[in-house]
Amino acid sequence: MNAVKRNHPVTMHTDVMCGICGKIYNDIRQPPDGQLIRSMCRALIHRGPDDEGIFLHEHVALGHRRLSIIDLSPAGRQPMANEDGSVHIVFNGEIYNYRELRDELEDRGHRFSSQTDTEVILHLYEEDGTDCLHRLRGMFAFALWDSRSRSLFLARDRLGKKPLFYSMTAGGFVFASELRALLCDPEVPRNIDPVALHYYLTYQYIPSPATIFTSVKKLPPAHYAVYRYGKLSVHRYWSVSYKNKVTFSHIQDYRDYFFDTFREAVRIRLRSDVPFGAFLSGGIDSSLVVAFMSSMLERPVKTFSIGFAEKEYDELGYARMIAKRFSTEHHEFVVTPDIQALLPKLVLQYGEPFADSSTVPTYYLAQMTRQQVTVALSGDGGDECFAGYPRYPDTVKGARLQHLLHRMGLPFVRNMLERFLDTHDHEGLIGRLQRAVRLFSGDVPRWYIRKISQFAAHEKQRIYTRSFAEKVAHIDAFDYLATLYTAADGETVLDRLLQVDLLSYLPEDLLVKIDIASMAHGLEVRSPFLDHEVVACAAALPASLKLKDGETKYFLKATCASFVPKEILQRPKMGFGVPIDRWLRHELYPLVCDVLLDKTAQERGYFDVRAVRQLLAEHRDGRSNHCFRIWNLLWLELWHRIFIDSTMEAEAA
Repeated sequence: MNAVKRNHPVTMHTDVMCGICGKIYNDIRQPPDGQLIRSMCRALIHRGPDDEGIFLHEHVALGHRRLSIIDLSPAGRQPMANEDGSVHIVFNGEIYNYRELRDELEDRGHRFSSQTDTEVILHLYEEDGTDCLHRLRGMFAFALWDSRSRSLFLARDRLGKKPLFYSMTAGGFVFASELRALLCDPEVPRNIDPVALHYYLTYQYIPSPATIFTSVKKLPPAHYAVYRYGKLSVHRYWSVSYKNKVTFSHIQDYRDYFFDTFREAVRIRLRSDVPFGAFLSGGIDSSLVVAFMSSMLERPVKTFSIGFAEKEYDELGYARMIAKRFSTEHHEFVVTPDIQALLPKLVLQYGEPFADSSTVPTYYLAQMTRQQVTVALSGDGGDECFAGYPRYPDTVKGARLQHLLHRMGLPFVRNMLERFLDTHDHEGLIGRLQRAVRLFSGDVPRWYIRKISQFAAHEKQRIYTRSFAEKVAHIDAFDYLATLYTAADGETVLDRLLQVDLLSYLPEDLLVKIDIASMAHGLEVRSPFLDHEVVACAAALPASLKLKDGETKYFLKATCASFVPKEILQRPKMGFGVPIDRWLRHELYPLVCDVLLDKTAQERGYFDVRAVRQLLAEHRDGRSNHCFRIWNLLWLELWHRIFIDSTMEAEAA
């Protein structure tokens, strides 16, 4: 190809906040159903309220909802085609290195009709096919129809920031950004997957590729799929290794190695012509993001924090320290959630059972931030990259002690204690001994899973009906993370745990939470810690720099001490939580009883109503804290009423 003269303006257009959908019919003679695609687009309108685009040709239908963060010029409309109309794409996300890629493609002779990163993907696909994914730096989910090979190419970004659901039906292949859009197709059955429900009760989310429905799957992060002639093939295109470590003489050298990569990740995420700012929790991760933003911008960074009346859930004081240190334009929001009214709306937004209670503050933070800016940078991913959770040192210490016990020949005594104590749950000293014995039972991954699980195996057996227990008796929900731990290539316990969380908790919980909350309000969230180059760089650092003498995030604390206040560096880890313990004993208790003890809930056949009643009574009376388990059950039943029974659709809308 002959090189062409580069003539694009400095500003380029991106369409981050979007929803995509489509259907490929198996019968090539069947014209696509335009009404179906319009219905699917309407279900995604919150992801892109500004514009709608539909492509209908032969047996192919593609749909797109758009919210542009720069303009709504017709040139940027999707579905978008290449020059000869042989390839069409619908794209949700942002490619941060699109300028560099565009320059390269223009040098190869490609001509562009828009200023979008979407068109960059089209031309890069023309050059490299599915290998184009290796060149993309950003967050994305897209579907590309190639009429020449009569194939549909779908892909998700490496870390899983943008979602993509699909189903192979009797009539064809259907996909969408969200589950509720997919359900617009009457060919998609709504049969509950008991195994998915079993996993949900353990982890508070349903791991990819499964969904709550047997007929629907999620494309996993770092994977692409090709659908051709009625057959689907799924492939992984990227993984991060914790095996190959960098070695330097001084911590300053490690600091320079990481900060050079992180600085670039922040810089390319500041490309925007719309107002932008940063979430500021008062933790070290968001503080570091704000620090780098402040060093790159000529104007003060707009920062946003949320607080609650309950002091144990309020971080505003720490956020103010960082805001003052970097002279940001700081905005604080103190909210008193109307949780009874909000909960059905959240259940509708999230589409499938999802019991992370921090959906509540995240929803409010996104809502209030969007009143001031369109784009916000966040510190998401810092804990997974640099061992920020207390469960990491606990597990590492436990692994050492467990190894010692095995060498001393004590597993026999432990097993006897476990059988004795596992007859029923205890409180006080006996209860603590019971939990300690359970934690030390089994290998390291199972110990770790017990620390993070919502319902342990013995707890689920007590609450399940006999018939439901039989349906999932062949499944050990712990095997999901245990398999990831076994496959991890890290040589230390810590590296393996970090790799497990990067493949499970991060994409399946945290990134789902922030995507849905931000999309509900038309807010774009960018996460420098989740740039795949940053993730790979952090993985190459020695585990001993991340966790040192039981201190989490040692590396960041040691290297940021010159510009982050010591109060921030020394503060204990604080989850982004809300007082659901109190809510479920007081404000929400009548609702919980009405919902979980109702005849409708009982007839689903999942749970023994006597066990559920005992769970509620123990929590109400303060004998045990079952708040997360009850929240899990409450969300599940509300989800059924909205998506299966359709008895709460109006209330949730």
